[in-house]
Amino acid sequence: MDYVRGLAGAGIGARLRRLSESIDGDAARVYAALGIEFEQRWLGVLNQLALNGPATVGELASTLRITHVSVSQTRHSLERAGLVDSQADATDARRRRLALTAAGRRLVRRLQPLWQSFEEAALDLTAETGQLMACLDRLDDALERQSMFERIMTRMKD
Repeated sequence: MDYVRGLAGAGIGARLRRLSESIDGDAARVYAALGIEFEQRWLGVLNQLALNGPATVGELASTLRITHVSVSQTRHSLERAGLVDSQADATDARRRRLALTAAGRRLVRRLQPLWQSFEEAALDLTAETGQLMACLDRLDDALERQSMFERIMTRMKD
């Protein structure tokens, strides 16, 4: 068996990381070319806060389907940049409620036309690749039903 072919399935994570790095790198180049200081990891949190208003780290993590730790790290970065403010939640002081600052709202307004261009480019790419987003949604759902860890460990027991 050819080594590369034999590991094609095992390389899913590496392949997705490479593609993500390529796309994120191009996004960073776009922001830099336009003179905008922006970290790609901010996108999901800023977008959710702009669309839905204040939210806790846990709510954002659930909506974005990413870890609490990842949202918390992004929150700290956004607070340092002056784009997000956090306050103790009125119903539970242990939780922090995040909201856009005035600077955050201005940045989101400035970025909306650019984000529309990102969306159009992504739709073009997904159409060119045969409905890529639908495939990624199915992959996300499949991994939620049974993680890669569980799939591998099941096979190791056989």
